[in-house]
Amino acid sequence: MAFTNNIMIVRHRLLKELVKLWNDNELVEKIDRLPIELSPRRSKHAGRCCVHKERAVWKYKSLPLLGLDMEDESDELTPLSEYAARALSRAEKGKPKDNIMCVIDEACSACVQINYEITNLCRGCTARSCQVNCPKKAVHVKESGQAWIDHDECISCGICHKNCPYHAIVYIPVPCEEACPVKAISKDEKGIEHIDESKCIYCGKCLNACPFGAIFEVSQVFDVLHRIRKGEQVVAIVAPSILGQFKATIGQVYGALKAIGFTDVIEVAQGAMDTVSNEAHELIEKLEEGQKFMTTSCCPSYIELVEKHVPGMKPYVSGTGSPMYYAARIAKEKYPDAKVVFVGPCVAKRKEAQRDEAVDYVMTFEEVASVLDGLDIQLEQVQPYSMSFTSVREAHGFAQAGGVMGAVKAYLKEDADKINAVQVANLDKKTIGALRAYAKSGKAPGQFIEVMACEGGCITGPCAHNEIAAGKRQLTQELAKQEETVPMFKIGSDG
Repeated sequence: MAFTNNIMIVRHRLLKELVKLWNDNELVEKIDRLPIELSPRRSKHAGRCCVHKERAVWKYKSLPLLGLDMEDESDELTPLSEYAARALSRAEKGKPKDNIMCVIDEACSACVQINYEITNLCRGCTARSCQVNCPKKAVHVKESGQAWIDHDECISCGICHKNCPYHAIVYIPVPCEEACPVKAISKDEKGIEHIDESKCIYCGKCLNACPFGAIFEVSQVFDVLHRIRKGEQVVAIVAPSILGQFKATIGQVYGALKAIGFTDVIEVAQGAMDTVSNEAHELIEKLEEGQKFMTTSCCPSYIELVEKHVPGMKPYVSGTGSPMYYAARIAKEKYPDAKVVFVGPCVAKRKEAQRDEAVDYVMTFEEVASVLDGLDIQLEQVQPYSMSFTSVREAHGFAQAGGVMGAVKAYLKEDADKINAVQVANLDKKTIGALRAYAKSGKAPGQFIEVMACEGGCITGPCAHNEIAAGKRQLTQELAKQEETVPMFKIGSDG
């Protein structure tokens, strides 16, 4: 297991313990003691005022893992056991919450309230460019000549920072705000970060940027486990980037999913074939109709970006379904009454699933790892499971950036040379600005543009289990082992 920071360890441990209680049929009965067991009396907690604060954080971090969030709390005295009972009742009779992410306010308490500060590097210069250029007159000068900022007046515009000749004014970022490419997260009136889902594109960048682990997805793990326990058919459709996640053979990984209780496991790579062929034909048709360019439609974060922030791009986005879309229909055709669960590294797939009647739930690789530990399922001990349909190497390679672009060009064969394809990997402020420009002008540097929210493709997704570099290496090694191949394909993007 490749944890890159303590936040990941905490998240994994908490979900593992919750799953363990659920598996022992003791979730409601013993969950109230869990924060105490995780943080016993007189235990030390760096950065917390006391053990009671740490226990409160454990409690509230349990809510999104149970499929709830902070809005579900109306009384601070409500015990965890009541929330656990509510979560199980929802799994039985209701449906998952509509919101995708939430901020745990008890954990979100240590970030800076100001973004700019003047350090003792200030030389008290006569120019006073910081003061002269401040639009709110928030910069003042002491008798010693040193400048200081009145933060009641400061609007964090950064003009003083840019004008200081000594670089004495420092920018103090809020990690989650800085990571968000669409300004969907900001402090509320109480100084707690708030995610505006009318702006959020669910790229998940804030999730791992928060150094205090205050940002969570609203999990559907217990909804899935409940359906399995009831004896219902539950089918896992697994994203191609699964090849880079666990230190085991892919047969053992699929066997572990079967051991959890899934009725069957279907590779999303199987649906990727339909995505490539349909998108290739659509591209040719649009270019023949006179449209200057077309972008891919596989990345749900990109679809959210277009819907919420770059509406002018809508005519240029492919109408072809993602590999998940086609794989879900393969699953439903085989098991009409089954619940279909997409398993992958992506936050935004939860939003795509809400729009797709064929997908019932979403689990992440990170959650799967916690479930396996909570159920004490050892990868090296499970019975390997082989697919009834073997996806080709290139379809598994869709986990890497550039795959849709490469696969479509390969599919088009001799027509590919007529098409200039470009790749936009990693949605950030710069690439979003470029996409806005393409939409506004109706012109782009290529006729076919692959857009992926994550740098490097889905293998680097925010909810991957393996560390990024290790995951990439493992994916490459696993792809090399795949013998079945289709010559017309090239390697590239996840489900």
